[in-house]
Amino acid sequence: MQDKHDGKAEMTETRDNHKPGLRRHLPLLLILVAAVVGYFTLRDQLTFDTLRENREALLAFRDQNYLALVLVFVGAYVAIVAFSLPGAAVTSVTGGFLFGLVAGTVFNVVSATIGAVLIFLAARAGLGRMLEARLETSEGRLHQIKQRLNENEVSVMFLMRLVPVVPFFVANLLPALVGVKFGNFLLTTALGIIPGALVFTSIGVGLGEVFARGEDPDLSLLWAPEVIGPILGLAVLAALPMVIKAVRGRKEI
Repeated sequence: MQDKHDGKAEMTETRDNHKPGLRRHLPLLLILVAAVVGYFTLRDQLTFDTLRENREALLAFRDQNYLALVLVFVGAYVAIVAFSLPGAAVTSVTGGFLFGLVAGTVFNVVSATIGAVLIFLAARAGLGRMLEARLETSEGRLHQIKQRLNENEVSVMFLMRLVPVVPFFVANLLPALVGVKFGNFLLTTALGIIPGALVFTSIGVGLGEVFARGEDPDLSLLWAPEVIGPILGLAVLAALPMVIKAVRGRKEI
């Protein structure tokens, strides 16, 4: 009788542990589903043509309901980033168009940071914990990579934010999967996206004149030497601590 009771208790405990595990994966699964659905349903909606057609109504609404528009804008931008929906670049430019360089940059950075944090927490809650545990118990080369990453989290995260070739979604998801500390993720995200946010917001500030000429904004400005140069300079500074550690490590050997 005791064996049967113990067996039932063990099965019940296994089911109880399994269900929370599945629930932990739900936020990330919802994000992935929303990203796929959003790609097919919104990719032709959140465009500069849509902004051009509605710019007068948006400006009028801003003048009459500034705070309400800020809340709507921030909420929409957070959703776009959190669910990896298309239109993030258009939204960043819209921030400059509606609110100017200073306020627009603040709203863009705050919104993108909140959205990035939501992805990070969703991934960390389920899949991230599993992978981090496996990396911690792994041996050999994989464990060494995990250890070096932990030693250089801030530098690596700043590089991911500053170098434009890393997709924003990847820079939000990957740190959660390899066990980056939340504080380091938040700090490097909030500060690391400021240079890019300034560029996109500044493009939006002059958007009215661009629309008046019947043109679309030139997002290739990000790759202009006078823009990409300082950003890459910041990336070099972010990588410097890792280089110093590597050089010191070789000398000690």
